[in-house]
Amino acid sequence: MQEPDGMLALERLERAVERVRDRLLRSTAALEAAGVPYAVIGGNAVMAWVEQTDESAVRFTQDVDIALRRQDLERARQALAAAGFVHRHASGIDMFLDGPGGKARDAVHVVFAGEKVRPEYAAAVPDVAESVSFRTYRVLGLEPLIRMKLTSYRDKDKMHVRDMIGIGLIDASWPARFPEELAARLQHLLDTPDG
Repeated sequence: MQEPDGMLALERLERAVERVRDRLLRSTAALEAAGVPYAVIGGNAVMAWVEQTDESAVRFTQDVDIALRRQDLERARQALAAAGFVHRHASGIDMFLDGPGGKARDAVHVVFAGEKVRPEYAAAVPDVAESVSFRTYRVLGLEPLIRMKLTSYRDKDKMHVRDMIGIGLIDASWPARFPEELAARLQHLLDTPDG
């Protein structure tokens, strides 16, 4: 007897979530073991912060994003190679593929602390020193994470910030913490919680 399509879809989703979690844990364990300073950023950092307040509000992500200091890239490359990751630099982006046959969309993506991801961005990537310990790895602190999300301000960044507003991690006092442009973006998200 064949399983219903819904069950197959759920199993595929569970496998995808587990693969991302495994990639996150293997990559951060390798960096930790080598003493390479880093911070988990992006969707996994949002997930870590949201999970601490309301597990039912967690959204999953398909990749792993980390911040490194540029001077630590070679040490990170060595540490992650020992864990099976393959460094690739393509189209101006550094990433670590999950094995020789890994795909870019499933990679560990790197941004560099203290540098702007794009020249037009209002703020540079926060330093990895602005991270906090979460379980067995380090995630970017809440305020610098929000600063990154407000700087990128893509649809998924807005959704992540709205998720954190929705569970009370961010409130009306937060815009005062940011420069004018980022404060205006956050105020807009506070004023339009449903998008």
